[in-house]
Amino acid sequence: MAPSPGTRVARTEEELRQRQARGDLRVRTAADFRAAVNSEGLEAAYATTDVVVASNAELTDQASLLLHLGPSDPPIRIRRFQLGGAEGIGGHGNSDLVLPLGNGGAQVLTDLLAGRSLGLSASGDASAQQPRRDLETQLNLERIGAGRLLLHRAIGENGVVAVSSREGITPTPWGPVLGPFGTALFSCAGAGSIGLTMPGLALLGPGSPVLVGGAIGWVTGAGSGHNPHPRRQASGHATSPGACCAVEVDLHQLQPQWVRSTALEGASSGLLVAIAAPVPLINLAVAHQAAADDADLAAPLLDFAIPRRVKPSHGLTTYAQLKAGVLELEGRSLRSAPAHSPRLAAAIALELAEQLRSGSFPIRLPLQPLSQRAALLPLEA
Repeated sequence: MAPSPGTRVARTEEELRQRQARGDLRVRTAADFRAAVNSEGLEAAYATTDVVVASNAELTDQASLLLHLGPSDPPIRIRRFQLGGAEGIGGHGNSDLVLPLGNGGAQVLTDLLAGRSLGLSASGDASAQQPRRDLETQLNLERIGAGRLLLHRAIGENGVVAVSSREGITPTPWGPVLGPFGTALFSCAGAGSIGLTMPGLALLGPGSPVLVGGAIGWVTGAGSGHNPHPRRQASGHATSPGACCAVEVDLHQLQPQWVRSTALEGASSGLLVAIAAPVPLINLAVAHQAAADDADLAAPLLDFAIPRRVKPSHGLTTYAQLKAGVLELEGRSLRSAPAHSPRLAAAIALELAEQLRSGSFPIRLPLQPLSQRAALLPLEA
């Protein structure tokens, strides 16, 4: 029997799993849940929703490919290699390859997922057991024994708005902005994004499943730049980039429609990856945070004309203003645009919602939370 709208009921992981096993797990996307809250009220929407699906489709160059190849004859211990125009280094095994995606590796990944063959040129240091020094061959996805995509900053709690006080074009990690204060790019989707639907990434931890590029991936722990203690609103939502987690996923399970390579002039290459995560509504407090609207959520405006670790801040703006396409800053009207894909994010949210209903995606609360130790420690020269 469903609880009445006024009943405050906590839910356990086991109860949610039982619902899923019976085929009656009640799943809504974050957008649908917010609509239900606006029309019915929070407690009524909570009473008819077990899991909210949040999603991102953001740009990143903080990723690597780890490829496991079979042995050659005669054997080689690979130290350096070039694959399809991107350079990488040998890993721990004789033929384990690590390819950063920021220097052409993103295009390699999308080429492999598209079924293309790429030239591999490798070199090593000869030894008694690995006498070969050079290797020239072709690789495609089927010739790679195993591989993983490692997203070192897969899911972040919030993003930034890039602006520039300088005349002309200023490159940023998300694309060029026009100054002085002509255009703005915002890196996070606001309401419905994983980090602003689930403040602190509180329901993610090592081993948590997430849908990455159409495949089930796993949180490995805190990610690059993890900051679990940012400034927060009274609701608990971060007002700047906060907690983040790293994720890994099986290369051979990725689906190309959810993974896009990017190349920005004056910046490294990167990936646009669609990621979705379940937010189990274990209590009304979690539901209240998941219901936050764009007008309730804010991001910092940072000046990328200044190439310093701490960039000048021009205050906060709401995601409602950013999505309206125009925002006011110091007496100027800036045109704002997303540096992410709302369409891909919405599509993968629907995909995960269907997998949760069908039981093909597991429900799992974290065995332990993300670390509370800040990983964003500056280097002092």
